[in-house]
Amino acid sequence: MLKRRTLLSTAALGSLSLTVPQAFAQSDKTAMVLGMTLEPPGLDPTVNAAAAIGEVVLYNVLETLTKINPDGKVTPLLAESWEVSPDLKTYTFKLRRGVKFQNGEPFNAQAVKFSFDRAGGEKSTNKDKRTYAKLSTQATDDYTVVVINKDIDPNLPFLLGQPTAVIVEPKSADGNATQPVGTGPYKLQNWVKGSSLVLTAWEGFRNPAAIKLKRVTFRFISDSAAQASSLLAGDVDAFPQFTTRAVAQFKGNPRYQVILGGSRAKTILSINNKHKPLDDVRVRRAIAAAIDRKAVIAGAADGFGVPIGSHYVPDAPGYVDTTGINPFDPEKAKKLLAEAGVKAPLELTMTLPPPPYARQGGEVIAAMLAKVGINVKLQNVEWAQWLSGTYGGGHNYDLTIVSHVEPFDLDNYTKPDYYWGYDSKAFRDLYDKIMTSSSEAERNKLLGDAQRMIATDSVNAFLYQPQFPTVAKKGVKGLWTSRPIFCNDLSSLSW
Repeated sequence: MLKRRTLLSTAALGSLSLTVPQAFAQSDKTAMVLGMTLEPPGLDPTVNAAAAIGEVVLYNVLETLTKINPDGKVTPLLAESWEVSPDLKTYTFKLRRGVKFQNGEPFNAQAVKFSFDRAGGEKSTNKDKRTYAKLSTQATDDYTVVVINKDIDPNLPFLLGQPTAVIVEPKSADGNATQPVGTGPYKLQNWVKGSSLVLTAWEGFRNPAAIKLKRVTFRFISDSAAQASSLLAGDVDAFPQFTTRAVAQFKGNPRYQVILGGSRAKTILSINNKHKPLDDVRVRRAIAAAIDRKAVIAGAADGFGVPIGSHYVPDAPGYVDTTGINPFDPEKAKKLLAEAGVKAPLELTMTLPPPPYARQGGEVIAAMLAKVGINVKLQNVEWAQWLSGTYGGGHNYDLTIVSHVEPFDLDNYTKPDYYWGYDSKAFRDLYDKIMTSSSEAERNKLLGDAQRMIATDSVNAFLYQPQFPTVAKKGVKGLWTSRPIFCNDLSSLSW
């Protein structure tokens, strides 16, 4: 997945190495075992785009000025409050006092300035670098930070609650990938690569009594059958983003709870706009027309999804239904390919990362494309290969399937060097208008125009908004019922 604002996680092995005994997962009510499909490649969300990093560390080890709640509302976290100037460009944050980092260093305005300057700096690999590069951060005293944005961005408080906005301690920042140091209630105890990671409650946290769980183990289980077995055997207590294929066997079982959470994720067939003949909009439209979204949802997500026609989801501000711009029409697909001068069969490769939605979806879509004269070779890769060779590989792919989990990531279409290679001055100009409009009604209208433009340009084949099930033992409390961001907020969990 590319949340980012765009998304992503790295591969976990399907191994069921029992580093946590079954009895431990069942009986110790100060401990909990969570399952994760994907293992993070590191533990610093400011240097790597993998969504799995935030699922482990966000709000647990590393904290942000603001906090995003399951209902999508933003509340104070390391900032006690903030004020916004009339022009919507200047934010003044009052910081929480008496907070320390886990290495004993104080949390203050200088740490916030360091974190934001680092995120937007020349050497930054933060996936939201462009956002932070537009911020000017001033520490007016130890507990007051003024953030001036070059653009109008009413979503800034939300963005500052995401993984890329975590506040890091300057002396330890470079080591956060393997030994993260934050202000959160948990610290890293142990990480067995390919198997599990353990967080333990930090006694120096500012409000230790509020933390019910003293030990949380993340177990990385990529295989869908093994995920189900881990829950049934009692080895795992809760599994957020559980495999959709195995949900049915837990529904109606009194030992378990099944939660279907909404999200802002977009599952898409990404198209390399820089490869011939994919640089021809008629070929991209043909690919989109060959795909039956409802059949993809059934085959790749077991019915847990809502069709989308652009890189935007129904519950987001300014949403418009664009599914009618490129509807399922195989005959139209054939005509478009002929108009583009493509001789059948067109040979393409589809690179697929490990998640079941990608592997299953690849098979379904390849069969559909074959019916219009496009032969697709499926190439399965691990997440590390996908991240380096597809997402970061200099446009070295034809097609791929991925879920972009970030709530507000239309700005990726303003980046010609982004992995799908869309280069449109018209879209960049339109997005600039969105970011400089002070009127909510005007922004929403322009957002609708932006959705229509990338749908009409068929930058990618937009598939569906996924629904992510969570399956857990009946006694687990505090699980998120909706997922505006991808996060496992351990402070809310208990038995």
